[in-house]
Amino acid sequence: MLDIKAINAWKQGVLICKIKEYTPAIEANSYYFSHPDWGKNYFEACHRDQKFIELWQAVINRWDEKIVVDIGCGPGNIYASLKEACGEPSELIGVDVSLGALKMAKEIGYTPVLADAHDLPFISEFADIVMLNACLHHCDDMAKVLAEAARLVRPGGLLITDHDPQFTAYNFRGLGLLLWQARLPLYRFLKRGGHTSAEEQFWGLAAEVHHKPGKGITPQMYNDVLKPLGFKVNLYPHSHKVGAEVLEGNYGKLFGKCRLAQQLSGINPDTPQAALSLMCVASR
Repeated sequence: MLDIKAINAWKQGVLICKIKEYTPAIEANSYYFSHPDWGKNYFEACHRDQKFIELWQAVINRWDEKIVVDIGCGPGNIYASLKEACGEPSELIGVDVSLGALKMAKEIGYTPVLADAHDLPFISEFADIVMLNACLHHCDDMAKVLAEAARLVRPGGLLITDHDPQFTAYNFRGLGLLLWQARLPLYRFLKRGGHTSAEEQFWGLAAEVHHKPGKGITPQMYNDVLKPLGFKVNLYPHSHKVGAEVLEGNYGKLFGKCRLAQQLSGINPDTPQAALSLMCVASR
């Protein structure tokens, strides 16, 4: 499965592959998720709720006897959340740029590979399921990473992405943009997860390259990248609250600061385009 030429070294039980260019985004993600406290906080708080599990289980069903690749795996949130619901893959490979996160993922069952998602060190078409959860918006070139992930999917396999911000939901302007920016000092004051200090907030935001107003994913990106590669593309907008009903077209109702920021920006919050994330389930 691995391209031997890409292997650089083994370090603390993690396979280290060559990274051609350490961009500011790669450095930020490596530093943030390797921090022992921040990585642990992320593992315990993010993508662990029942609605998340319900939705992903409905997409995957079971992954017994399957080869699974988790790109941008971090400390291992997806497997930790789904292992009881979906079973045990025959092989579970976790890819990330953070050595600290990969060491955590290894402890719960991943085969950890440190590599750049823009240039994955694997042969083509070997995986049954390739997953990128909350990954694309951390990468410099989202379309390139999506294409690289798609390259690994065998005929009949699945490519799944989720929890990347939808461009049309976060295209804040005017008063809406000011409200959105004002949340950051409030989060620090409340010591909200991911914002417990100015340093943690700085590096967390630096890691999220495309999670800001005027950036994000679009249906066009998925269709432009995946359809020419032979994928059937299904897209599901949602706001993280309705579980498996997302697959039936229920994208959930938006509340709180996001709803108000959208209204102040001229965005109708009661539309699919206002849903915070755009899940992609693509079959080859």
